Amino acid sequence: MRMSAVLVRTLREAPADAEVASHQLLVRAGYIRRLASGVYTFLPLGLRVLHRLEAIIREELDQVGCQEVLLPALHPIELWEQSGRAALFGSDALPALTVDGRGGTFVLGPTHEEVVTATVAAEVDSYRQLPQTVYQIQVKFRDEARPRFGLLRTRELIMCDGYSFDVDKEAMQDSYRIVYDAYLRIFERLSLDVSPVEAQSGAIGGDVNHEFMVPSVVGEDHFVRCPGCGYAANVEAATRAGVIPADDAAVPEGVSIVEHHTPGCPGIGDVVAFFDDATITPGDLLKSLALVDDQGRATLLLLSGDREARLPGGWRLFDDDDFARHPFLVKGYIGPMGAQSQGARVVADLGVARPGPWITGANKVDHHAGGVLLGRDFAVDEWGSFAEVVTGDGCSRCGEPVELVRSVEAAHTFQLGTKYSDVMPGATFVTEDGGESVFSMGCYGMGVSRLVAVIAEEHHDDKGLVWPSALAPFQVHLAALGAGRAPEVAEAADALHDRLVAAGIDVLYDDRDVSPGVKFADADLLGIPVRLVVGAKGVARGIVEVRQRATGDEREAPLDGPIEDLLAG
Repeated sequence: MRMSAVLVRTLREAPADAEVASHQLLVRAGYIRRLASGVYTFLPLGLRVLHRLEAIIREELDQVGCQEVLLPALHPIELWEQSGRAALFGSDALPALTVDGRGGTFVLGPTHEEVVTATVAAEVDSYRQLPQTVYQIQVKFRDEARPRFGLLRTRELIMCDGYSFDVDKEAMQDSYRIVYDAYLRIFERLSLDVSPVEAQSGAIGGDVNHEFMVPSVVGEDHFVRCPGCGYAANVEAATRAGVIPADDAAVPEGVSIVEHHTPGCPGIGDVVAFFDDATITPGDLLKSLALVDDQGRATLLLLSGDREARLPGGWRLFDDDDFARHPFLVKGYIGPMGAQSQGARVVADLGVARPGPWITGANKVDHHAGGVLLGRDFAVDEWGSFAEVVTGDGCSRCGEPVELVRSVEAAHTFQLGTKYSDVMPGATFVTEDGGESVFSMGCYGMGVSRLVAVIAEEHHDDKGLVWPSALAPFQVHLAALGAGRAPEVAEAADALHDRLVAAGIDVLYDDRDVSPGVKFADADLLGIPVRLVVGAKGVARGIVEVRQRATGDEREAPLDGPIEDLLAG
């Protein structure tokens, strides 16, 4: 392909809204263009990268028996109401539109669990047809409140989402492992250092699930990693080591509760500032969060004031109506004293295992209490790891200190079980013994368009992109220098181009009438693995200059030598 005919315009400066390297370089190199906030056009070079990425995904999934389908992007809202996710997402967060004169409402699909369950249920009616694993590569829509970082966080995205259907949980776990391993091979081929980590399922649901995280300085997520045993989990799911205090643990003597008038101090920082005592830190305060647990029970979660809470799935913070129903819990001034006698359950993070004394809310407006002791003034019904893990905490498996790793999520897989087949009509099959059962499902999502940015973020330098050879839009960037003034250069470059193409090599041929400096700068910016330069002096000597983009290594090779010699590193 001749560069003079390609729809590409390189930019010397990055757009003002481009905060990270991948966004800056993909725009500057003419791979993508912004249409609106969180919405991007893939130009020809960008689309070639996208197609190469999709081809790798298809190869690995097809190889393990997955079948490609294409599901509708428009979903009748009734499907989402049947699964209960219309209410879970909420009308403000679920992209929807009316598409006909009768007022029919459709969802712009952010994910496809409902649609694929209905589709497969209509085709499979016997255990003999199972297992089935299908996938698609399709545009998705998300009501992203804060699009940023180019393709890393968008409102419209291209995703590969797969779904497995099995006869029972054990068979589903086998299918899950097959796709999980295929994902690892995909990321290896994409030259990405990916860590699968335990995670929470969120709106997708299910029990076991994993996020595939790429360590990155621009990541907005973090995961916990133990260098000792290899344990890895998302910060929302990670747990830490700790010791639950014995029921008969000693309580300090000579410590009395002292009530303090703390007007306008509902937060931890406010209270520390109020005491204005260098010996009092956030870690001396007992944070009491009023929650509703997954069984609908009023619950107090206790943790040290210097830690952030990690809420189990299905738990939520009290809203105003909850506080109205439990007037003994005073918003901003909650303490655990007497909570059980008022019908509230008390759970505590392992970091609260020391007796105290603690400073905590006094259950009175504008008042806190000091000298509060575990075992004397409050009791705990359940202990656990309810605080977000931080660097230096003990690993929940081996006890060694863990580290927090900044990262980008590249994929997420879920063992859904029967979450959707239980509620979607007709999602059943005839079992081997003639009975009826529902599908046990797995779900596998990979952000394809996001991966273009993830790879660009990990593979670039100060001059431009450095594509892995498996993903580069072209294998060779051929530059002819001064061809307009030297017919022999144009002739030699044309001949070399034709030889490369005949050998099955994808070539971007820079035949433009611009200076060598511009051609070299654009070659570095575009990031194609091998650059071949044909110039007047080289033609006179019968050589072509060869440069490896990734290493910067340069050498000369015979102009009419074997093609493989031109491409060798």
